[in-house]
Amino acid sequence: MSRQPDLVIANATVVNSFGRQNAHIVIQDGLITDLPDASEAVPAAARTIDAGGRLVIPGGVDGHCHVAQVTGRFRTLDDYRTTSTAALWGGTTTIIDFGIPRDAQETPLAAVLHKKELATESRCDVALHGAVITWDETVPWQLEQLAAEGVRSVKMYTTNRGTTMADGDTILKVMREMVRLDGLTYIHAEHDPIISDCTEQHAQDGRIGIEHLHRTRPELAEEISVKETLALAEYTGAPVYFVHQSTPGAVDLVTEARARGLEAFSETCPHYVTLDDTVYGSTFPEWFACCPPMRNAETVAALKERLASGDIHTMSSDHSCYDLSQKRERTDDVRAMPHGLPGVETRMPVTFTAMTSAGASVEDFVEAFSAGPARINALPGKGRIAEGFDADLVMFDPAEERTVDGAALHMGTDFSPFDGMALTGWPAVVISHGRVVLDADGFHDPGAAGRFLARNGFRQHQSATSTGVAHASAL
Repeated sequence: MSRQPDLVIANATVVNSFGRQNAHIVIQDGLITDLPDASEAVPAAARTIDAGGRLVIPGGVDGHCHVAQVTGRFRTLDDYRTTSTAALWGGTTTIIDFGIPRDAQETPLAAVLHKKELATESRCDVALHGAVITWDETVPWQLEQLAAEGVRSVKMYTTNRGTTMADGDTILKVMREMVRLDGLTYIHAEHDPIISDCTEQHAQDGRIGIEHLHRTRPELAEEISVKETLALAEYTGAPVYFVHQSTPGAVDLVTEARARGLEAFSETCPHYVTLDDTVYGSTFPEWFACCPPMRNAETVAALKERLASGDIHTMSSDHSCYDLSQKRERTDDVRAMPHGLPGVETRMPVTFTAMTSAGASVEDFVEAFSAGPARINALPGKGRIAEGFDADLVMFDPAEERTVDGAALHMGTDFSPFDGMALTGWPAVVISHGRVVLDADGFHDPGAAGRFLARNGFRQHQSATSTGVAHASAL
């Protein structure tokens, strides 16, 4: 005799990226086991939550987080416990962090294994990207070891010389290896010679404080770097993913490349579709120190249109948890201050508000927030409410409005770039691998229950999902 399900979400409006249905969601052992129509009787279960027709979507997948990140003399102030807790508060049930070498002595493999050990404290599921800065004869072997660990993507920076920047030869060689290993190349695209020269020109003119950040990193630098990187991807046949795109021109280059048959993807972040460069003339411009910087209002509007239309494939937070004391150490010189914004907790409401205000549907939002990041990053069992998938779920009322209070958030810092914004799309109930972690009674800490997720090969996963075979057991 089969045992009773652990949990049933009754009378839900289930919204996937491809459509919606009225159903009961039956959960056992962390998985969705059945989706009977809502017209049928509610199945008996150890616990039942009545959704009352409210929207239930797949738990969020944030493909771009930096946890406990060391860059130069700065370290973000969070750990996996803090960031994963904030993620769950914000409806994100899976995060993907980066194993970026902290210095010249740390290898790509060591950086990932270090992060994997830290991630044992996570409250939500975790996957990892690798990173390569300098090519040597050991890199192919290290990438093989990463693939064996389930780390199937590698990030490289085209700027930040002297710290994280990879040169063109390194990028090309790593791309070839990622093709061999069925992986995905992540790129931070900003043209370093343009950035370096522009920054130096501003420094010589005494215009190097935070109020000038947006002028030191022009849109052209991003778009030229995307164009050059797409050429390398076309030459090597490598799938390529561009992080935090901030200009419509950069997105259009990827769209045009896809039309030629390239496997290329665009990511943006909540701040690039909601904030413009007037923030650098505000009372607290240090709240908005990030690279690329905010763009002008016309660019922001055009970028939001591309997000709503689907030309941008994923929305990630680029979460980097510095606090204001770190930001304010060197506001006089953007070259010396830490860049990056806290955002893992606010990704859901900012994205939902921005997309729906631009005419996107809830299904479009699910694609950018959950389904797209899961599919592109080859995460089995994620991004869909369907039988056999992980029971990662978010229930919310799309009409409920709340105002962001940075001091009341849970990200381990003392500010939010969205402080004071009125947003809709906040989670009311969050379920992570079958556990209710957030409801009307508040947050229920699941302990160090997050799992490390080994990812599939990129093309293997895309082929399986295109034929409708996508649950964990099939891959």
